[in-house]
Amino acid sequence: MQYFSHDGFDLAYLDRQPASGHGDPVLMIHGFASSHHVNWVSPGWFKTLNDAGYRAIAFDNRGHGSSSKSYNEADYTPAKMASDGAALLDHLGIERAHVMGYSMGARISAFLALSDPDKVATLVFGGLGIGMVDGVGDWDPIAEALLAEDPATTTHPRGRSFRAFADQTRSDRRALAACIATSRELLGEDDMARIAQPTLVAVGTKDDIGGSPDELAALMPNARAFHIEGRDHMLAVGDKSFKQRVLEFYAENPL
Repeated sequence: MQYFSHDGFDLAYLDRQPASGHGDPVLMIHGFASSHHVNWVSPGWFKTLNDAGYRAIAFDNRGHGSSSKSYNEADYTPAKMASDGAALLDHLGIERAHVMGYSMGARISAFLALSDPDKVATLVFGGLGIGMVDGVGDWDPIAEALLAEDPATTTHPRGRSFRAFADQTRSDRRALAACIATSRELLGEDDMARIAQPTLVAVGTKDDIGGSPDELAALMPNARAFHIEGRDHMLAVGDKSFKQRVLEFYAENPL
């Protein structure tokens, strides 16, 4: 792990070149309560991209993983979190990259494409479809579950699931509760229409969080949908068919 500083945070990142020593960069942005390792290393994305000749880059979002934490909700807007991604590209001297995000990371990627369009060559939105615009349901019980002294007192199914995930990843639950309060900012249909980069919207067919990939892709001028067969929100990220489709997408849309 390496670190860089931005906006008062020390952010951990991993930058791995392919065996050839040089490849087009792919910046990966992980989801809520996750980390670069949980979302991208463990499910095999670094290996998949490196083996295909790409430079794989991922960082721990502020409040997550090995990056520094804040308990101030105002620090976790998608625009501020997207600025961390832009700052990492600047730190590495990368002018343009493929950008792939999962769940909350997909939302952050969209904000990055709007704020720094020249830095973003293509987009992959994993685990988030029309929920980017319409919302992803009631997440207040998740914040309550994260802050509960005893996880056994949580009855809300999604709250229970994310509390278990946060405990499994040994996350700072107070930081996550602050993050969830502000990181769910929605984008409007007009915002999506302004994202002109080639985009792949990939959501599991059993995902009850992300919403329809087809509906989101239809709002964008250069997007297509991909259904990750038989996968829910937690399991879609490492799916083989998803990885294969992303590699095809990058081959179709080189830097």
